[in-house]
Amino acid sequence: MNNLEQRTQAIIEACVKEKETNPLAIFRHVAGQESVRIHGPEHHVLDGACLLTALRNAGMEFDLPELLTRLRQEGLQMPGAICGHWGVCGAVASLGAALALLEGTGPLSADSSWGSHMTYTARALANLAAIGGPRCCKRDAYTALKTAIPYVKERFGITLPEEKTVCGFYPKNEQCLGERCPYNPGYKK
Repeated sequence: MNNLEQRTQAIIEACVKEKETNPLAIFRHVAGQESVRIHGPEHHVLDGACLLTALRNAGMEFDLPELLTRLRQEGLQMPGAICGHWGVCGAVASLGAALALLEGTGPLSADSSWGSHMTYTARALANLAAIGGPRCCKRDAYTALKTAIPYVKERFGITLPEEKTVCGFYPKNEQCLGERCPYNPGYKK
């Protein structure tokens, strides 16, 4: 499955079937599909979709298929490699887009959602920056989702499961940081 539109549609279909409330577990299940590459712009849909799926499964009321479809439209507009070329990670942008869709936030929003989402993305980007590069879409997704867990508790009062995340994707990543990555089994502080 080489077409980005097909890969992102498969992501949406997989998320709709998920029953898990842990966004990191959802990510591992869906990212483990053959259609999801180790790196690529499908993460601009996948990562926010995992958060939306977890929130819906945790009892938040919204039309999951509708928001996933809209998130897919937003994510497909983000070019690949924006982390290096634009200085904004697609994983974080995906979660920011998911939050904006969830709360109906737009560029003219005057309520607290506009600034709140910016606060989340700033925290997530700072967490990614502290780890450093080169890019790893899996590491970035883990970091963006782990940053989102306390955010959604603070913002929406929803407690999503937290976990010590150990990456199983690192053998496929030629640029893996190895023991410098906080999700690598051999991580050394």
